[in-house]
Amino acid sequence: MICKICSKITKSVFSAKIINKYKINYFHCNNCNFLFTEEPYWIEEVYSSPISKFDTGHIQRNIKISKQLITLLSLFFKSKKSFVDYAGGNGILVRLMRDNGFDFFWKDKYALNLFSECFEWIPSSDHEIEAVTAIECFEHFVNPLDEIDKIISISKNVIFTTELLPDPIPNPHDWWYYSLERGGHISFYSTQTLKYIAKLYKLNYFNLNNLHIFTEKKNISNFKLKILKLNKFGLYKLINLNQKSKTWNDYQSVKKRSEK
Repeated sequence: MICKICSKITKSVFSAKIINKYKINYFHCNNCNFLFTEEPYWIEEVYSSPISKFDTGHIQRNIKISKQLITLLSLFFKSKKSFVDYAGGNGILVRLMRDNGFDFFWKDKYALNLFSECFEWIPSSDHEIEAVTAIECFEHFVNPLDEIDKIISISKNVIFTTELLPDPIPNPHDWWYYSLERGGHISFYSTQTLKYIAKLYKLNYFNLNNLHIFTEKKNISNFKLKILKLNKFGLYKLINLNQKSKTWNDYQSVKKRSEK
């Protein structure tokens, strides 16, 4: 198969059974170190339920990333501007960020927005989007560059999470992130892959473990991102002391809309 990132020839490296019924092939690109499945004919079956019963860390992950974003956006971005959570799931992260005073909006073509209804993102010149967040969705992209095109059309500052492909490539049952029981993880990126993508879009790439950034900004570095490690000592709380929560104003806004 042709690599979906760099268009080079790939080779099949192993096969595995997903959802306990489909045996599929995985392909690896030596040029950009991208690993991906064969064309995912089973994907509609996966998204018949947008939130996986296997994702027991869903709430915990959103709470953790909200704390990281408070610090990251406050220190390196224009925190008073607006943000979009791409593939925002049921809206938990958007609600958490708005509760913490950040002007976040939701976008997702698969999930139902349960927790941040009325704050869906609608393209408008009224909102200059400072950055897009994309939490645990890059690994779901069937055609990654098509999705990244859509994200970058919203903002050229992209903050996302995904587990990096280990070296050497793990066997199917040796890495939990293949998510064989769910079947939704179909694209796997290495640092080399993400640097290649950043170069395609003429953006800078930085990361701290599995938190990644594509950006035009020059004020970020891998070294500076290590400050996020201080969140375990409550840095995000200190940084966010002067940020006014949007919870009450959002309630009034939603109430006003409903009365109309």
